[in-house]
Amino acid sequence: MNSVRTAMLLAFMTALFMGVGFLIGGRAGMMIALVFAAGMNLFSYWNSDKMVLSAYRAQPVDETNAPELHQMMRRLSANAGLPMPKVYVYDNPQPNAFATGRNPENAAVAASTGLLQRLTPEEVAGVMAHELAHIQNRDTLTMTITATLAGAISMLGNFAFFFGGNRDNNNPLGFVGVLVAMIVAPLAAMLVQMAISRTREYSADRRGAEICGNPMWLASALGKIAGAAQVIHNDDAERNPATAHMFIINPLSGERMDNLFSTHPNTENRIAALQQMSGEIGGGSTQGFRAAKSTRTARSVPNTGWGRGPSEPRKGPWS
Repeated sequence: MNSVRTAMLLAFMTALFMGVGFLIGGRAGMMIALVFAAGMNLFSYWNSDKMVLSAYRAQPVDETNAPELHQMMRRLSANAGLPMPKVYVYDNPQPNAFATGRNPENAAVAASTGLLQRLTPEEVAGVMAHELAHIQNRDTLTMTITATLAGAISMLGNFAFFFGGNRDNNNPLGFVGVLVAMIVAPLAAMLVQMAISRTREYSADRRGAEICGNPMWLASALGKIAGAAQVIHNDDAERNPATAHMFIINPLSGERMDNLFSTHPNTENRIAALQQMSGEIGGGSTQGFRAAKSTRTARSVPNTGWGRGPSEPRKGPWS
């Protein structure tokens, strides 16, 4: 059902983009908008991962400088039946993480230093499993397309201000069309983008819980990340608000409501859904969460040292 809804929203976004082009320049404007959108999406398809990782100054890590995190991702990827993605760490005190890439074969996951320092290994496993779920569901490509289209629609709205009122441009609705292109269309595009993002988060939560094997790991992580995001400022995210939908929890300050203008579902609702899932599979107690190291899934995801040197080992419940 979520996939159908996402497809419908994407179709609406594409139609909206072409409609703005039509309002600005008639049929010729619509065709120009279509070509413009295709070019932007093609560029984003090949370069979106590099752009986002660069914006957050994420550094690649491997078995040499982050052996336990790297091994955790390898085990989680195997659980999900996915190729091993590239693993990055970016320096930011706010605990958070995101995934990017055009497909599972060209994917990357990035975790903040705050995430690795503040969360337990089980909670980190839940978060990274969530990001793998986005990769498996190809949400990274979907969200890249919607972000690109939303930005292009806003850009066309600005063009409408300068060129839309000219009678020689075949604008079929005159000044009314200009107002729609300037105000209504960008707002509608933003709402659609947010709706798609919220839809995909619930799906990724459920699949991520299946990948890591314990819904309560992710539920506990979501609570910690959401609380920290309210008090720890993320300067990089504030400078790049269009990337907010990529993170497991909205990294922007002051975002708590599950409403039309939120990029993520309400965290309490997400936790409640995971708790219900945990109850259905019989693993919802706190004691079960702490004792999960005795299960097969916990044994398959090792404790993480997050690249610390031998003089600074990280102790965890799997040590």
